Amino acid sequence: MIQNIFRGLGIALVTPFHADGSVDYEAIERLVDYQLNNGADFLCILATTGETPCLTEEEKNRIRQQIVSQVNGRVPILMGCGGNNTAAVIDQLHYGDFKGIDGILSVCPFYNKPSQEGLYQHFKAIANASPLPVVLYNVPGRTGVLMKAETTCRLAYDCENIVAIKEASGSLELVDEIIKHKPDRFEIISGDDALTYPMVASGAVGVISVIGNALPKEFSRMIRLEFNNEYAAARKIHHKFTDLYSLLFVDGNPAGVKALLHEMGFIENVLRLPLVPTRVTTLQKMSDILKGLKL
Repeated sequence: MIQNIFRGLGIALVTPFHADGSVDYEAIERLVDYQLNNGADFLCILATTGETPCLTEEEKNRIRQQIVSQVNGRVPILMGCGGNNTAAVIDQLHYGDFKGIDGILSVCPFYNKPSQEGLYQHFKAIANASPLPVVLYNVPGRTGVLMKAETTCRLAYDCENIVAIKEASGSLELVDEIIKHKPDRFEIISGDDALTYPMVASGAVGVISVIGNALPKEFSRMIRLEFNNEYAAARKIHHKFTDLYSLLFVDGNPAGVKALLHEMGFIENVLRLPLVPTRVTTLQKMSDILKGLKL
């Protein structure tokens, strides 16, 4: 039986750019070292927060190879592999290079808004084609379609290599329905930093985090405290970040976390169009919160 290995703090890794818009591979190396030295349990690469739709195939391949080489098996690596053309995703699974990758994260098809049966057939076909464990990704705010709990559980029962779901629907009720009806081997991963505390308390096994790019040690500690049933101490950390959670996303993701990382001296505050940097007022508010945290 295939088990989920993506537990604890996962980092939805950003892609840093130079001022001229080219990929900053040295900054990627610094960020990965920072994550590995400060509590990250796994990395999620080439997905939403990494601005993957705006990367060339050559850039994606180089980023993947660099991170795989740098991590060198120290933590699992989950890689984005999804889309709204089922046949194209299957081709990528058949012919892509997944050396050093431990699983794929596959998002619900976007824009063409399939039915629940369409979602089921799409992910079943991907599971049948995948050489690696599959983590589903439900994020209706980006895709325009919500995968219902019954569809998630149907896939979990019917496809042995679908091991988990990154749940970013924003609905704790939906999360609870999945946990109630899923097979024991199938697990829930939070896809929303602000809901990670209640989701882990309800039975989720971790998070794929945006804020973890900047504050892995603190966010990792919150999760570990919850795993040890120390909910009061974990809740204090959660409440420290309440204002920061919303500011990170008010101007879109990854604009907020890139601004925060720039403020911390890690990267240039550069995104690729159609994304643009967060507003100066938002950056100032985040900077003030960061100083107040005294981390």
